This record gives sequence, structure tokens and C-alpha cells, in this order.
Amino acid sequence: QVSGSSNSPGTSGSSYSCSLDAVLRRLRAMDTKKDDKFADVLDAVGEFGTFQWRLIVLTFIPNIMSSFFMFADHFVFSEEKPYCNTSWILALDPNLSEAEQMNLTLPRAHNGSFLTCLMYLPVSWDLESIIQFGLNITDPCEDGWIYPESKRRSLISEFDLVCGKELDKETVQTMFMTGQLIGSLIFGLLSDKLGRYPTILLSLLGLMFFGFGTAFVNSFHQYLFFRFGVSQAVMGYAIVSLTLVTEWLVGEHRAHAVILEHCFFSVGIMFLMGLAYNLPHWRMLFLVGAVPVFPLISYIWILPESPRWLMMKGKVKEAKEVLCYAAEVNKKTIPLSLLEELQLPGKKVTKASVLDFYSNRYLCKVTFVMGCVWLTISYSYFTLSLKLRDFGVSIHFRQAIPGILEVPARLCSIILLEQIGRKWSLAVILIQTAFMCFLTLFLPQGEDGPSLKSAIILVLVLGQFSLATSVSVVFLYTAELFPTIVRSTGLGLVSLASSGGAILSLTIISQLPALLPIFLCFISSIAALCFSALLPETQNQLLSDSMEQFSRAR
Repeated sequence: QVSGSSNSPGTSGSSYSCSLDAVLRRLRAMDTKKDDKFADVLDAVGEFGTFQWRLIVLTFIPNIMSSFFMFADHFVFSEEKPYCNTSWILALDPNLSEAEQMNLTLPRAHNGSFLTCLMYLPVSWDLESIIQFGLNITDPCEDGWIYPESKRRSLISEFDLVCGKELDKETVQTMFMTGQLIGSLIFGLLSDKLGRYPTILLSLLGLMFFGFGTAFVNSFHQYLFFRFGVSQAVMGYAIVSLTLVTEWLVGEHRAHAVILEHCFFSVGIMFLMGLAYNLPHWRMLFLVGAVPVFPLISYIWILPESPRWLMMKGKVKEAKEVLCYAAEVNKKTIPLSLLEELQLPGKKVTKASVLDFYSNRYLCKVTFVMGCVWLTISYSYFTLSLKLRDFGVSIHFRQAIPGILEVPARLCSIILLEQIGRKWSLAVILIQTAFMCFLTLFLPQGEDGPSLKSAIILVLVLGQFSLATSVSVVFLYTAELFPTIVRSTGLGLVSLASSGGAILSLTIISQLPALLPIFLCFISSIAALCFSALLPETQNQLLSDSMEQFSRAR
């Protein structure tokens, strides 16, 4: 027996080492938990009971609406073929069919099709003379356009964005991303200043007003303004709801909740596609799609505040009341002695500002590194999506397939997070993204047959699959790295980089050669991978609340 065991030390040793590492991680987590009175209170409340389930469900519903409003632009700018409105000829004969009207009043191209932006000038002849001699003098459309081949009423036909009035879709997307950029900073600051509860209500109010109000705009510029407003609300809700969930849940429950919340983002995409396919008018899309927002008014009475934030602001009594309510919902009882030990972490209320991200070395490092990671992920995701469009992939495929794949992708990230932690999960995802981009660089571009085109599309979709996983991991990792007192502000600052990456992608892909944007994806993924090595692991670690533990890093 002794000799047999000595001949195979590798197998038994490696399994023993793996189990020992797992035990050590749990022991370290339990050891650090003993030093945190707030963690003890959360244990008494119940780590994952009815209250926590209800909180998670409350955050799911607005996420469906957020994704609906975020991607609605893709379905209201359907391609339209305009022809000049020449209804003047109906005064001569109201019984003319649309085909006869167009045949008499619109010039034709060399291939026999009607020209879309020119018409024959009206004349004072009778109908017989026009039919006999025909019209010869052309002019740009004077009385608007008609869309006889259109089966749906889109934004283009509503505001006649044709014949020199075209607006590049990238301009609309850039406007939306700019709104997200501003919203991430504003709502992040408001959340740390006013609290999670009022800031979430403010973002939901923005979804109601700007989302539902989009259906009633009277001009395209008003449409852009309302889209700019709703984009701020979408980003604000994403940041603050994540912060609230992060501060209420502990351990692996936090990761599960964040990832499930992002899965419901994909549900919103499916909801949008179903409505866009069945509704014939873009205004109906916003009217029907925005109706589920109004029941969210009930959040005024049922959404809880973060007890961690209340403690940091010196509102100890309010924090205890919220915790006791949560314990009551979970049918638990918090020992009075434990509740009385819950006091401020310092002698006075903790104060922090955005300037701490410059003066504190830890915050500066985390913001810079995670900003690079967020910029890389956002830039890469939008670049791959735009490349799919360049290959002629329909909008429904570009939204449906990634939307469906994102659910298993994010669920797979739960396994990664539990087995190897936040830091290594991010590293694995960035390596996979870099590999997909590198592989795309060596696939022949151009007209090389349907099989090769399908292979390129498959690689691009798999790249989006990987990036969808990284979004959930990065959101969770970033929230755990920042202390409670500046958590939302930190998320808002790194979200600036995310919006910047999206805008950068829209700009670069329209101005640079085909392969260069993909090459930049590969380079940025490698750079983000290197920078992420500077970050600490947060798995099984207690959330930091104040700036005191980072004061040495100033």
C-alpha cells in the first residue's frame, strides 16, 4: 500500500490540493465575516429569503423595459423607398389608380424604375393632353413623398427623412450613447448623494416620461431629444439597481442576482422584437411597449433603501428599521444585542467626493483599470455587431441570435465566478475575446462564397457571446471593488468609458479599413487583460463601506 500510494502522488495530491483550496477560501471568508457586525446582522436577517427574492424580482422588471428602450432605434428606421407626392393630377381625374398616377407624373431611370427624388412639374393641361404628349420638365419633390411599397409606418416615412434629408443611423446611436455617458455620471453622483431609493425612482420616472413620451413627438429633433433623455434613465437605472442589489446580498447570492438581472435584459430584446414584428406603426411600438412602465410607480411604496448607504450617511436608526423590516419579511428575528452593536464605522459620518478618485491611489487605480476594461468590452461588442451588419445580416438576426445566446452565456459565467473567482473569470473572458478577434483577422474578407461568409458570421456571433458574459462579470466585479460611500459614483465613472467605447466604435468603423477595427479589438483586449492583473480578488471578501481602509493608499 505504501509503495502503491507513492507511485501515484499526482492524482491524489492534485485532488487534495483543490479541495484544500476550496476549504481555505471558505475559512477565510468566515474569518473575515466575524470582524464585520453588518455581515452578522445580514446573517440574522437571512442571507437569501423572501425579502431578497422580492428585491431581485423588483429589479428584473425595469431591466426588461430598459433593453426595450435601448434597442428600439433599430426597428423604427426601417428602409423605405420614397416617391414624390404628385396628387395634383388627381384634380384632373380622381379615379386614377396609384400606378397610373405614378406612371404619368414620375420620370424613370434607364432600367425602367421610377426615380425616387424627382417629379414632373405640374402643368395646366387636361388629362388627355398629358397622356398624349407626356411631361418632360423634372424638378425635386414639392409636396412631400409617398411610400407605396411600405407595409409599416416607420420614423423615416413619418418625418420624410429621404432625398437629401437622410440621417445616418450612427448619428442617432451616437446621440443615445452620449445620453448614457452623461446619465452614468449624473445618476452615479445622485445615488451616492441622495440614496439608492430616490435615484432609482428618478430613473424610472425618466423611463416613463421620455420612453412613453417618444410616441407623441412632432418632429425628428424632438425624437432625438426624448431618446437622449431615455438613454440617461436607462444607464442610471442599470448603475443604481446594481448598487442596491450588491449592498443587500452577500456571497454567491450577489453574483446569481446580478447575472439573472442581466438575463432579463435579453428578455426585453425578445419583447421588443415581438412587438416590432407585429405592430405596423412606430408610434404604436412605443405606446404599447412603454405601458408596462406605469405599474412601476408602485416602487414608491415597496422598494427598500440600502442599509449600508444609510449607515455611511449616519442614518443608523433608518438603517435598523430597514433591516428589521427585511427580517420580518423573512420571518427572522435580529437579536437586540446584535442590533445595538450596529454603529457608525468611525466617530463621525463618512464623507467622500468625486475628488477622492484622484487623490486616493486605490480608487484611482481601480477606476483606471476598470475604465480600460469597460471601454474594451463596449468597443469590441459594438464593433462585432456593426461587422455583422456589414455582412448583410438582417436586424432581426443581429438582435435575436445574440439576445438568445446571451442568456446561456451569462448563466455559464456563474460557474466561472464560483470556481475561479472574479479576477480569473474576467481574464478567461478577455482571452477568449482576444482569440475570437485574432481568428477573425485571418478569415478572408469579401466575396468568397456563402460557406466562408457563414464561418465569419459564426465567429462574430461567438465573439458577442463571450462579450455578453464579460458584461455581467465586469458589472459585478466593479461594484465589489468600490466602497459603499462612492460605489455608484465609481460605477458611473467607469460607465463613461463604456459609452466612450461605443461612440469610438461607431466612429472608427465608418472611417478605417475593414480589418483595422477588429485589430484594435484584439489589441485592446490584450491591454485590458494586462491591466486587470493589477486588481485584487473580491470573491468571498466583505464589501468595503468607508474610505478609512484605503487611507493608507493616499
